[in-house]
Amino acid sequence: MMKHYVRLACFVGGALFGSAGVKLLTSKDAKKAYTHITAAGLRMKDSVMETVTCVQENAADILASAKDINEARAAKEAEAQVEGQEA
Repeated sequence: MMKHYVRLACFVGGALFGSAGVKLLTSKDAKKAYTHITAAGLRMKDSVMETVTCVQENAADILASAKDINEARAAKEAEAQVEGQEA
């Protein structure tokens, strides 16, 4: 019998906590907090996007430099082969 009272008390407590939680989540103060959190999230997104853009630009520069190095190396190897065939 005591077990049933404990379960009933847990149910009633949960129901009260749930309705108080809904009121708390929809209160004016909660909406203000949600707005500040969303604004912080947007600022963080902007910062991340700036970083991503910077990394992409650096990666493009590195790729272009690597291609230049490979082209110069291939030209030297081709020149060396031509000189080797002439000798």
